[in-house]
This record gives sequence, C-alpha cells and structure tokens, in this order.
Amino acid sequence: MTRDVRAANEAAWNLVAAKFAPDVARDVEFLRSGGSSLLPVELDELPPLVSGCRRAIHLQCSHGMDALSLWRLGAREIVGDDLAAEMLALARRKSDLLGAPAVWHHADVLSPPRELGGTADLVYTGKGALCWVSDLARWAEVVARLLAPGGHFYVFEGHPLNWLWEPEAADLELRAGASYFDREPRPNRDFPGLWLEQAARVGESPAQAFEHHWSLGEIVSALARAGLALVSLREHAQDFWPQLPRVPAERAGRMPHSFSLSMRAPA
Repeated sequence: MTRDVRAANEAAWNLVAAKFAPDVARDVEFLRSGGSSLLPVELDELPPLVSGCRRAIHLQCSHGMDALSLWRLGAREIVGDDLAAEMLALARRKSDLLGAPAVWHHADVLSPPRELGGTADLVYTGKGALCWVSDLARWAEVVARLLAPGGHFYVFEGHPLNWLWEPEAADLELRAGASYFDREPRPNRDFPGLWLEQAARVGESPAQAFEHHWSLGEIVSALARAGLALVSLREHAQDFWPQLPRVPAERAGRMPHSFSLSMRAPA
C-alpha cells in the first residue's frame, strides 16, 4: 500500500467509528446476554477451532464485536489488531465493560507487534477485511508468523466474484469495466464509501477509502506459500451484507457470494 492510500484508509475508518459509537452499550448487553456477531457458517465451523484455544488473534478487528464473540464462544484470551485507533477505542470500551481478557493493538495488518509471533492458536479475519490488504504475500506471512505450532487460520469473507457485480442492477450484471483480474486499488463504492459521503459536511469533499481485489486462487496460494496446509475451503450462496438489494434472492443464489477457508500451521 502506498503511504497515501494507507493514510486515506486510516483516516476514513477513524471517521466511520462515529457510526458505531452510539451502539457500545447495546453491543455489550447483546454479548452479555449470549448474543454473537458470528454468522451461521462461522458458528458451524469455528467451535472445533476455538475449543482449547488459549489465544485468538483477530486481524482487522474493527470495533471488536467478532473478537469478543470469539471469547464468548470459548477462546480464553483475544487480541485485536486494527489500523483505526477510533475503532479500537470502541472495542476497548466493550471489553472493559464485559471484563473480557482482551488486548487491542493499533497497527497495520502487515506489521502487527513482533511479540505476538507464534502465540495464536487461532488467527481469525474476514467479513470485509481482505479488500483492505495491500500486499497479499506479506499478509499471508503475517498470518503464518502469528500462529503457534498446529494453530489454525480461519476466514469467512466475501467471494472475489462480488468485485464484478453492479450493485444497482436488478439482475446479475457485470459492473462496467470490471475484471476478475483487476489489481489496482479503487475507491470503495458501498461501505464505508456511501456513509462517508453522507457524513461529509456540505461543500466538503468526502473522505475516501481504497480497496483491493484478490482472487480466491491468490488467497489460498499465498497462505500455502507461507507454509500453511489447507483444511477446508467452502463457497456459499449467502452474503453478509446487502450487496445486491434489487436482485431476487433466487437469482443471486445461483452464484457464490462468500467463502470460508480454514488452514493449519505445521505442528
């Protein structure tokens, strides 16, 4: 990531924290009462990975809901890493109110604290995280370095094909000029882009966030080159945000819109 793009993304996500700030008390009560922000696919696949997990590290942890849900699922300690200090402040408030054993690090996903190396039984990420990774090979090396021997990596993420679809269309329609093999960062058009436009003061240019595209083959291959072994790769029709609100569910469901991937470090 160039310095300018990284700085733009950090500033954008710090602004977006204002959207989530009013929900801290509600989120804490939701978690305290047994709620989870993990999705059905994750709740099906994660329990064996969380069983006996001493430390789970959530890369690009945002405001902490998924990390704290991993704790509620059984991880003894959680560590969150995120580029946006304002998001981490919300995560810290939640863990303090819950009394959760959590540590939050303000760091780029490509350079988490060195002392975390080899300490994670589980590294978790996803649900809109990978498009903010600027160097996939370095990211995969980070994942491998964080894992303890025999530790698991897990991601539930939007399918790379989502990059191609026109979000305003009433049917599955290729976005003008889109290619599955695009590699140049582009300004985000949905979230946080639309929220940033709405939040900008009249007469001001809205902040922009820039996303990257990685194919499914590139993601799995980068992790394999970093030394991890494939455990499971599944593609799913369901998405985790309304990317195609005008497309009938039956039509949208003919294509994959998310995937889940589990890989393991050598024992």
